[in-house]
Amino acid sequence: MTHEHVVADLALAEAGRHQIRLAEQEMPGLTSLREQYGDSRPLAGARIAGSLHMTTQTAVLIETLTALGADVRWASCNIYSTQDDAAAAVVVGPGTFSAPAGPPVFAIKGETLDEYWEYTDRILTWEGFDGPTMILDDGGDATLLVHEGVRFEAAGEVPAPLEEEDPSYNEEVESMRKVLRRSLAADPTRFTRMAAGILGSSEETTTGVHRLDQMHARGEPVVPRDQRQRLGH
Repeated sequence: MTHEHVVADLALAEAGRHQIRLAEQEMPGLTSLREQYGDSRPLAGARIAGSLHMTTQTAVLIETLTALGADVRWASCNIYSTQDDAAAAVVVGPGTFSAPAGPPVFAIKGETLDEYWEYTDRILTWEGFDGPTMILDDGGDATLLVHEGVRFEAAGEVPAPLEEEDPSYNEEVESMRKVLRRSLAADPTRFTRMAAGILGSSEETTTGVHRLDQMHARGEPVVPRDQRQRLGH
C-alpha cells in the first residue's frame, strides 16, 4: 500500500530528524510521557486529527501521541509556517526514505488555500471509520470544516460559489466550500456521521476558542455538550 502523505520532499527527513532530536531535549514533559506510558499505550484506539503548525516542536507532539498508541493524521494550520524537513521526518518515522512508516502528514510550506482545505479534509478521512475521535486544532479550521459539513448536509446543499466582485466574497470561505461541495456530492451524510463519533475538540488560540464560544451560544457545536464538559472544552 502506498504510504499516504503530502510533503515537499522526503529527502529532507534526515535533516528534520536531527532537529527533532534537538527539540526533544527541550520538551522533557512529552518525552517523559513516552517513557512512563509507552508500554501501556493509553491512547490505543484514539484517532486524532491534528491541525497545528507543522514544526519541529509539533513533530515531537505527533510522535508522542503515536508512541502512546494513537492513530494520528496531521495537517498544518497555516499555509506559511510548515517546516518541510520536520514534516518529512514525521512521515518517514521509523521507516526509510523508500518505505516511510510514520503518521500521514499533509503540509507544504507555501501551499495554496485550496490545498490547505484539501489537506484539512484529508486528516478527517479515515479508512474503515467515519472520522476521528478527537481533533487537536489551532485556529479552529478542522472543527469548522466538520461543523459546516454537518450544517450543509442538513440543508442538502452548499451555497453556490460567489464571484470575486461580490461584496460577500471571501477567498478562504470559497476554498473551504469547494471541499464541502465535493464531499456532499460523494457522500451526503459523511460529516454528520463523523461528528457523531468525535469525543472532543481542543483549541490552542483565543481566536479558535472565541469561535467555539460563538458556536455554543448559537447551539451549534458538533461535540455533544456532556462530552465537552467532561473534556473541559
